[in-house]
Amino acid sequence: MADSVRRKIRFFKKIEIKDQDRVSLPVILGIKPPVYLAVLYGLAVLFVLFLVLVYPGISNPGVIGIFISEPQGAAVRIDDITLGYTPCRIFIPQGKHSIEFVLPGFTADMQVLEAKGSVFGSLFFPSKINITGNLICQDPVGTLANSALEYMYWAAAGEPTERFQNPMNLSEGLYRVGPAAKDPATRKSMQGILDNSLRHAVTRASVRDILRAQFLLDNNGLSPSPVTVVPSLQRIVTAMWNNGASAIWLSEILPTEIAGKFILPDQFIGSSDFQGSTGDFDFPVQIPSSLNLEAVSFISVSTGYLEKFGRKEILPPILIARFLVSQEAWELFTREKSEWAVTNRSNLIANGLVGEDYLVQPDNPAFPKDAVSGISWYAANAYCNWLNTKLPSFLSGWEIRLPSEMEWEYAARRAEIDTGLLWEWCGDPFAPLDFFPVNDETLAIFERAALFSANYPLDRLLRGGSWINNIYSADMESRGSLPPDTSSPFVGFRPVIVPKRSN
Repeated sequence: MADSVRRKIRFFKKIEIKDQDRVSLPVILGIKPPVYLAVLYGLAVLFVLFLVLVYPGISNPGVIGIFISEPQGAAVRIDDITLGYTPCRIFIPQGKHSIEFVLPGFTADMQVLEAKGSVFGSLFFPSKINITGNLICQDPVGTLANSALEYMYWAAAGEPTERFQNPMNLSEGLYRVGPAAKDPATRKSMQGILDNSLRHAVTRASVRDILRAQFLLDNNGLSPSPVTVVPSLQRIVTAMWNNGASAIWLSEILPTEIAGKFILPDQFIGSSDFQGSTGDFDFPVQIPSSLNLEAVSFISVSTGYLEKFGRKEILPPILIARFLVSQEAWELFTREKSEWAVTNRSNLIANGLVGEDYLVQPDNPAFPKDAVSGISWYAANAYCNWLNTKLPSFLSGWEIRLPSEMEWEYAARRAEIDTGLLWEWCGDPFAPLDFFPVNDETLAIFERAALFSANYPLDRLLRGGSWINNIYSADMESRGSLPPDTSSPFVGFRPVIVPKRSN
């Protein structure tokens, strides 16, 4: 206790200042210290204010640009450099600048801006300017098809995780071109694009995206209202009810605890097996039972239909190659079309038409030596176009091409053709949910979109299995897909002769 008192007494003890501790400031030019110290302190304050309020405006003059566009999401390019996406805020240095709003599928909006920033207080109260871009879409259907291509590729990547979410490509694309849906013909084409996109909705994220896109389409690109939501839901439910595969699809897409609660009538679930049948369909042109053309032996397949999950497709009479295109037949082609010869492989690879294994055959006893392999879809399609010029005159209303999946399926079940030697290219783009129908007009839209899109070529369908597969791993319903430039020693093809679509 006593020590504590003594410490307090020492703390409050008066400090004695000795002469040697005193500091005296000199008089400068007759100015006493209190005066020039006040001046120095004032100058220091003014310097700090200058650095904070004036210097930023002098050293880096400019304005804050508030960029908005219709539709949103456009890239903002200032002097040819992308600096953000609308809506956004970007600092623009003082001077003359080129401003460009860019959005795929839309005509760019280019502007010239003279930026004049304020000098005083720009750090805290910068000058601001609103810059608006108006973008016009000349081809709303093609633009939406490009968004759908991106959607298809993201859907193939699988279900997103908490760390990584898939972009809403399809619905964002629909929002941007939605106002054009006021035109009935445009709306019909857009609906076809959504219908085809449904064939790729294999994850819950892709289902959310396509549902949002449908609501936007029904409301011309605007957010849905109570008036438009009910008809949209009615349309979706009706379409699903009329497709027998919808129940199976939903049971695989929805969470297990929800999917397990579905109790559906048998006629809604449908059958998973193909039902094939011949029929008496009236086609005006009679075809021979067989035809030999440039070392390819074709056999006829009578008319009929295939049905799966309630989807029925009538098949016209066709001629299909009994065997895979042979080495002999391919050599006849390359004699006339030398650009597809193996000696031109490097140029074909450079043009994105074939892969490294173009026309490569494996050294394996199980490999079918007579069949030509390592053929890309592009090369097979070129062969069919060439063989088409060799058709006899009595088949002038017919064409040679790669078979559709339904044609291949029907012919493989009805005709005596050899399958299982090589995977076989089909003409169709690949879709994992093939039981959802799509029309030729919509497929043509996607073909045009993919033709000009190096990033999103349409994967092509493969059927049949190959010599490398276990005999029990590939059967009549085995399906696969590859990018069209792929050249694989396990892939070949066979053409068909079919009535032209105009007939």
